[in-house]
Amino acid sequence: MRKVRIGLVQAQWEGDVKDEGKIEENVEKMIRKHEGFADIAVQQKVQILCFQELFYGPYFCAEQDRKWYKYAEPIPGPLTERMCELAKAHNFVLIAPMYEEHDVGIYYNTAIVIDSDGTLLGKMRKMHIPHLDPGFWEKFYFRPGNLGYPVFETAFAKVGVYICYDRHFPEGARALGLNGAEIVFNPSATVAGLSEHLWSIAQPAHAVANGYFIAAINRVGEEPWKTGMFYGTSYIADPRGQFVVKGSREKEELVVGDIDLDMIREVRNVWQFYRDRRPDSYGSLTDL
Repeated sequence: MRKVRIGLVQAQWEGDVKDEGKIEENVEKMIRKHEGFADIAVQQKVQILCFQELFYGPYFCAEQDRKWYKYAEPIPGPLTERMCELAKAHNFVLIAPMYEEHDVGIYYNTAIVIDSDGTLLGKMRKMHIPHLDPGFWEKFYFRPGNLGYPVFETAFAKVGVYICYDRHFPEGARALGLNGAEIVFNPSATVAGLSEHLWSIAQPAHAVANGYFIAAINRVGEEPWKTGMFYGTSYIADPRGQFVVKGSREKEELVVGDIDLDMIREVRNVWQFYRDRRPDSYGSLTDL
């Protein structure tokens, strides 16, 4: 058995979004809040920990305002180094979703993957960028990702990342499977009404179709723009599409679940989706 313990942090932004002095103060509070959850994760013997999308800030894409550009971070940079030190000190793999400044005026919605020894293994940039009601104006802030669908060989598992809106696109989910992912993490920021019905359908379907584990993370609470309630319910789904664990709808918490990576072989030996796929017949999928 290849047992791995996974931790998912669902947290709430608290504080002002208009006073820039207060915003900076609350960003630091948000980072410290997640570091506090990391301490809890160590106590619970978590081996892979994932934070929510854009973990250190509010979901500022609810409005279009250039002031939020200043919260983008270079990768690597000071926050990356802080996260690497956190992973090394606690001996766990860490996925930390951040707002990345690649160059002046060039920004990405990114997640970094850090191994348990503190090594930055790489990053994944969100590939599919929404721009729609009721407050997901992401094209104002992010370029589409250009790093493909990388899979990272960590101390405990082969890890892929698919960020929020990416989950609605099965092509990338399949690419992660083909690239060897055993666990795909889907850090998100999504509100009730628009996506809640799909939340418990889309990612487990990817887990089934691709024969891997999915770990989906959503924040909680309502933020000042009042675009809707972030409904938490972070979960892990296994390769059969069954829930291993699911978090609460409203409470900040560390959601912890144990998985057995040997299930991947067991399920794939029954459902031969990789054997029976027909890439020779899918050419039209890339026609524009």
